[in-house]
Amino acid sequence: MTGKWRKARRSSAQGNNCVEARLNGETPEVRDSKMGDRSPILEMSRHDFAALLRSVG
Repeated sequence: MTGKWRKARRSSAQGNNCVEARLNGETPEVRDSKMGDRSPILEMSRHDFAALLRSVG
């Protein structure tokens, strides 16, 4: 089951400069919020996604 795209709580009200993330089954995916549905979707392992969150937190 593919989840809904979610933006970070810290993104601006306009949402211009952030990424969105979702789970596609067990696979985390991220995309550029500015491009929306036109954005490439990047898949990563759960381990790599957790590392990404730690590095930007």
